[in-house]
Amino acid sequence: MRDRAYEHVPFRPTEIEHRYGPGIHILSNPFLLGHLATLCAKDTRQPVINNLVRLLYQDLLRTVIAAEFPRRRISVPTRMIDSSPRAIFEGEVVDRDVRAVTVNIARAGAVPSQEAYDLLNETLDPALVRQDHIIMSRMLGSQQEVVGAGIGGMKIGGDVDGAFLLFPDPMGATGSSLATAIETYKKNVPGTARRIINIHLIVTPEYLRNMTRAHPDVLVYALRLDRGLSAPDVLDTVPGSRWDEERGLDDHQYIVPGGGGFGEIMNNAFV
Repeated sequence: MRDRAYEHVPFRPTEIEHRYGPGIHILSNPFLLGHLATLCAKDTRQPVINNLVRLLYQDLLRTVIAAEFPRRRISVPTRMIDSSPRAIFEGEVVDRDVRAVTVNIARAGAVPSQEAYDLLNETLDPALVRQDHIIMSRMLGSQQEVVGAGIGGMKIGGDVDGAFLLFPDPMGATGSSLATAIETYKKNVPGTARRIINIHLIVTPEYLRNMTRAHPDVLVYALRLDRGLSAPDVLDTVPGSRWDEERGLDDHQYIVPGGGGFGEIMNNAFV
C-alpha cells in the first residue's frame, strides 16, 4: 500500500530575495554561511581551506541535485519484510538513470569538481557520469584588469547530449572564464546538454549580469552574493533592484568582501 505522503516529494531550497531572475539561486543557509565566513577569513590556512571547500560543496551539490534532477518512484522491501508483507517503502527519489558531466575548471575548480564527480557516482548510475577538465587563465589588460579568459588545454571525454552539465567553480567574479568554457561546450562538443548549472560559493552582481547576458539558459546556484563595494543606500535594497549600481569587484576584478584568489589559496601557489 503506497503512502501518499511520498508519492511526490517537493523540494525547494531556501533562498534570499533578489531581482536577478528565475535562473539565479542564492541560498539562505546560516550553517553554510558560517563555514564560508571561516573559509574566507584572513587567518584561515591549509588544510582547513580545502576541508571547508569540500564541506560546503557537498551540501551545495546535494541541494542542486535534489532541486534540479529528475525523479522516479521506487519500491524497496526493508529488513522488516520477513515480519510483515507491508514492510515496503514506496516513494519518489532522484532518478539514477541520468547522464551527468562535471567540469573541472583548473585551478580552483579541481576540488569542487572532484566532490561533484564522487557524489554523482554515488547517486546516479556511474556508467552515466563523467568528469572533464579545462585549463583556463585570465587575460589581463595594461592596468592588470581582467579583459577575458583563455583556454590553455582541455580533456573532454565525449558528448554531452541529454546530460546535466555542471560547472562547480568557487568564485563567480567576472564570469569571463565560465562563459568561455560554456561557449566551448555549446560550439565544439557534440550534443545538447539537458541543463547547464554553474555552482559557486560566492558570486558578484557583475558576474550575474555577464553570465545571464552571455548564456541566459544557464542556471546559477551560489551560497553567497558579494556586492561589498556598492554604495550604502544600494546595500539597503533587495539585491538586483538597482543592479546597475551594485558592485562587488575591485579595480583588479577581485571580489569584495570575497576571500582572496581561491586558485592561489587552495593550492598554496601564489602565482
